[in-house]
Amino acid sequence: MLRYFYDRNATASSKYGKKGSAVKISDIKRELKAIATLGQSEVVSNLNYLLDREWVKELRIEKEVRPRGGSTTVPSVTSYYEITAKGIDRIEGGSEFEPRERYGEINIQATGTNVITLGDGNIVNADFNDLRMELDELKRQIVETTQLSEGDKLDAAVDIETIKDQLAKPNPDQVVVRTLWTRVETAAAVAGLAEFAVTVGHLIAPLVT
Repeated sequence: MLRYFYDRNATASSKYGKKGSAVKISDIKRELKAIATLGQSEVVSNLNYLLDREWVKELRIEKEVRPRGGSTTVPSVTSYYEITAKGIDRIEGGSEFEPRERYGEINIQATGTNVITLGDGNIVNADFNDLRMELDELKRQIVETTQLSEGDKLDAAVDIETIKDQLAKPNPDQVVVRTLWTRVETAAAVAGLAEFAVTVGHLIAPLVT
């Protein structure tokens, strides 16, 4: 769902309106039903999560309206929703204002691989971008947990970053990814994140079989 807000922002020609970066809840429900078959309750629950994470923000437009036949005006508020800088960084993998050109001397286009250049100077095969995003989220949750020692957190974080490095390749090394993911799964289980690790595992499975 965050991708929906990201794409809308990327193609917006105005702040509000039909092609605006900010969108009303009624339009969100209608468009996501059409493009992603999401029900209204799914849209609302996902939107609440995005708001809590501060990846999407609410914009409230207040104005005075006069009811038909009325003599006084009453306040009216319309809410719009728009992706935040944090949400954009979540999709792109970092801020463009702090680049680290890890592959600056390599002509990525010449490799023939469809890659995405991230804001932190890393690259990822476009086919694996969803997996990269989920690995970022798993790393965040592992780092924030109180169930692991600082050393175990560091080990898991480094393993996740190494898996992400493999995602720059058109064909990641299966042995490397499998070995690292086994260790990350173990750390996630100890941290109480086994359920989320299963979700990531479904995305990583094609790379290790």
